[in-house]
This record gives sequence, C-alpha cells and structure tokens, in this order.
Amino acid sequence: MSNSTADSATIYVLNGPNLNLLGLREPEIYGSQTLDDIAGMLEDRGRELGLEIDMRQSNHEGHLVDWLHEAQAEGVKAVLLNAGAYTHTSVAIHDAIKSIKVPVIEVHLSNPHKREGFRHHSYVGMAAQGTVCGFGANSYIVALEAAARL
Repeated sequence: MSNSTADSATIYVLNGPNLNLLGLREPEIYGSQTLDDIAGMLEDRGRELGLEIDMRQSNHEGHLVDWLHEAQAEGVKAVLLNAGAYTHTSVAIHDAIKSIKVPVIEVHLSNPHKREGFRHHSYVGMAAQGTVCGFGANSYIVALEAAARL
C-alpha cells in the first residue's frame, strides 16, 4: 500500500469498517482475498494505467471524512470508496463527498441490492459519481478503470 504524495495521477482507495477482515469475514459473501491482495491488484493495474494508488482503511467514520477532504486538498484524480456499513448510515460521509470536487466512485464487493433490505439504501451512492458492485475484488478494478477515464 502506497502513502506517497498525491498528484493529478493519484487515486485514493478508501475502505471503511470491517474491511480489514477481508479474507476472514464471511468469505461466501466477500471472497477470500484480503485487502492487501486487492491493494496489490490495484497497484498492478494502476501502473498499467499510469496511476498511483494510495490505499487506506479505517473503522472510524471521521477518518474517512478527513481523507475525503484531504483528497480535495491534495488534488487527487479520483477516490474509490468502499464505506462498508457506513454506506447505509453516514450522512457525514455523504456530505463530505458532496463538499469536494474530486469524483468519488462507490465500490462494493457484493451486490447490496441482492442482500438485506437495509443495505439497499446508500448515502454514499446518492453523492458519488457512480457505483460498482457485485464483482468481488474485481469491483475495485472496474472502478479504477472508470476513474482512469474521468
């Protein structure tokens, strides 16, 4: 995972609560790949696209808000955001997305619309430029490729 200085060719990949447990947590839903595995995939594809990946994870809502603000201040090209459960609950993250000009792409490993009813509502999706979901770890790659074209 990279933490170098952001520039116009940097993509922030922000991950919310419980995503640090990927590979262990409900692999029948989220797959067996870890967040580090996904970071490696993104860094490989990012190099091919001429993009630098800055991947981060936090279980704390305020960190995600701060990183969205930082994306604006640092002038990153785009943000891929898997807000985890905050997707369905966080007006603060919604407002942070709306407060920046950096395009945000919502990412989910599973398809929330095929799951419990409370997962069908997305505050993140209401503010994001677009959503990629249901393709496992490849959801991140599809979102990265979309971000490269913005």
